[in-house]
Amino acid sequence: MAVVELLLSPLPAHVRTARLVAVAAARRAGLDDELVDELRLAVGEACSRAVGLHGRHAPDSPVRLTVADDPNGLTLSVGDVGPAAGPVPDDAGEGLLAGPDVGGGLDELADPDVALAVLHGLVDELTVQSEPGGTVITMRWPLGTGPAGARATIVAQR
Repeated sequence: MAVVELLLSPLPAHVRTARLVAVAAARRAGLDDELVDELRLAVGEACSRAVGLHGRHAPDSPVRLTVADDPNGLTLSVGDVGPAAGPVPDDAGEGLLAGPDVGGGLDELADPDVALAVLHGLVDELTVQSEPGGTVITMRWPLGTGPAGARATIVAQR
């Protein structure tokens, strides 16, 4: 089992770094190619959410990304410091197209709970764990049994 832990300064430019590391780990673990784009989008969304929360609530605290693989799947966790995540509404996009004057400002357009709704649409296995100090988003993808997956299994057995 390989584990990668990445601590990022809460700057938007570092979201790209998180995506690159996660995609490299996913390819090394043997994630099916059609799921790599899904992973890239999900990691970008989760890390952007965390960076935004840190920028408002804990600018000196790093965003934590953990990537781990085992024979059954690839798990990514993104931890943030900020208010605990709220429930995902049935229609999280409702009101977004109405404009900033309706909701009370542009900050509401970047609502972190909307990012959770997007993640629910992207990732089949998603856990959002609210804690007193923030939220941990855990995403899991199955590893393929194709040539890349078989190669990773053989290397792991040595």
